[in-house]
Formats: sequence, C-alpha cells, structure tokens
Amino acid sequence: MNNTVNAQRSQYNRDVILTASPARLLTMLYDRLLLDLGRAEAAQLASNWAASTENLLHAQDIVAELSSSLDVDAWDGADGLLAVYNYVSNALISANVDRDVERTRESIALLEPLRTAWHEAAMQLPAPATAPAVSAHPEFATGNLGVG
Repeated sequence: MNNTVNAQRSQYNRDVILTASPARLLTMLYDRLLLDLGRAEAAQLASNWAASTENLLHAQDIVAELSSSLDVDAWDGADGLLAVYNYVSNALISANVDRDVERTRESIALLEPLRTAWHEAAMQLPAPATAPAVSAHPEFATGNLGVG
C-alpha cells in the first residue's frame, strides 16, 4: 500500500514538473530551496548532522541549477542575482562543513525575499495555454527538485 502511494505521489510530482511553465518551475525551485533550508536549520539545531547535510547539499544543487539557468545578458540585475547565488552557495558549503546554523539562517534571509518577489512576478504573468514539457533536466523528471 505504502509503495503504491509513494509511486502515485512521485508520478504526480513528475507530471506537475513536466507541465509547469518556466515561471512556475522557478517558483517551485525557490519553494523547495527554502523548504530544504528550513529543514537544515531545524536539523542543525537538533544536532542531526546527517539530515542537515542532506538538506544543505540538496539546497546547493538547487542554487547551482538557478545559477546555471540564469541568463546574465537578459536583464541588468542578472549579475547582481548571480552574485547572490554565488554568495549563498559558499554560505551553504560553510554551513555544512562548519555546522554553522547562522550561515543557514543568513541564506534563508537572503533568499526569502527573492522567493516572494519571484512568486509575485509569476502571478502577474498570463497563464500559458499549454505549458512546455521539461526534459532537459533529469532531476526534474525524477522529482528530485520537486516540492514536498
């Protein structure tokens, strides 16, 4: 029974990701990023270093995806956003290696306003008639970067 529920949940997450618009994918990445950081912070406070590491590494993967998909030539603020991503990436490494909850909190404080801004921007876009499928990133198809 539990395997069936997990398989259905995975399929649902995969379908949501594969049919999401680019704006929705971005907001989903930010949502999962902040979820990972919240979980990492809680794990650090509980001295659960394995859970902390797992969540911080996943957060680093998301920041790397955000950085690599950022088109710095598309708008004037892109270089600044890339600098934030680079700073947060280094902070997450430090948070993990040094078991430093303050670096995790600093990352949350930097990223939370960006998540809010991206959600607000995405809500102002017209809904696409049909969302393009995303197949270039296998982590999307497996649900590794999905929400939940």
